[in-house]
Amino acid sequence: MSRPETRLKVFASAIELIAEQGYAATTVDAIAERAGVAKGTVFYNFGSKEALFAALLEHSIGKLTEALSAAAVGDTALDRLDAVVLGQLRFFEEYGAFARVLLAEMWRTAWQEAVARLREQALGVYAGVLKEAVADGQIRKNLDIDTAATAIFGMVLTVAIERRALHPERPIEQVHATLIDLLHQGSL
Repeated sequence: MSRPETRLKVFASAIELIAEQGYAATTVDAIAERAGVAKGTVFYNFGSKEALFAALLEHSIGKLTEALSAAAVGDTALDRLDAVVLGQLRFFEEYGAFARVLLAEMWRTAWQEAVARLREQALGVYAGVLKEAVADGQIRKNLDIDTAATAIFGMVLTVAIERRALHPERPIEQVHATLIDLLHQGSL
């Protein structure tokens, strides 16, 4: 197995375990066992549990940002906003463990650099679309873009987790329609 493949396997195991039992309770031994690699392989690739988690956050935030950016298509800024919301729902459908880790672990003081990257990159996609909507006159001019981007991201994150945990039979399209109704009913 190549080094990039090994790192991805360790990332997948780490994110699952951290989502299941929390960062503090997750050990390198458990990550290595789930990944099917030696503990030394984890240390060789990352150096420490903290470095592994930091690399995992960087990797996952990058993938999320790519997914949101790719989703941002449509004729108007509001169409693009709607598409980004759907893109985030779909991303967290595929990467549910990362969604749970974001909600539970990301906001600790130790991960402020990752929070800054999340704000700049993933939330930046929302902020960019919202800025376009303001410029086009589609939403009010005095909108606090940063707060709105954070609120929309957080709303979609929470709803995606809740859907997976409590209502997996509910189609993503139905959840998306409800979220879009909320956004379009004057909350912006």
